[in-house]
Amino acid sequence: MNRVDFYVLAIAGADARDRFACHLAEKAYTAGHRAFILTGDETQAERLDTLLWTFRQGSFVPHAPAVARDGEPVAVGAAPPDPDDDVLINLSDRLPEGWRQWPRLAEVVDQREDVLQASRRRFRDYRDAGVSPHTHRIEARSR
Repeated sequence: MNRVDFYVLAIAGADARDRFACHLAEKAYTAGHRAFILTGDETQAERLDTLLWTFRQGSFVPHAPAVARDGEPVAVGAAPPDPDDDVLINLSDRLPEGWRQWPRLAEVVDQREDVLQASRRRFRDYRDAGVSPHTHRIEARSR
């Protein structure tokens, strides 16, 4: 059975959403999981590839762009993810293709209206498919 978690950020903005995705990827990596961050497009994938090196001082998340992955535990890309990953972090506005193959799926949502609308559709799609998504409200963090 899949576990789908919606992480709803208290603030709006692509940067906050991307940074939280990096946090989730780091958490997955330190727990021994393989993770894929699915982005909406290649520009976002490139931004996240850079951000994973700098999002938090002292962090280390071995990763690679999906097209250049060579065993790294975390990959980033806009193309369909690697089926060998066990955590999928979705930053796209669509239901991930083949989403049922991942044991854990994380949806990261910020307060922009278009992101909220798309996440509501995905929430209904998961529920209609027989999965009961879990919702986590994430308060703004001080830096």
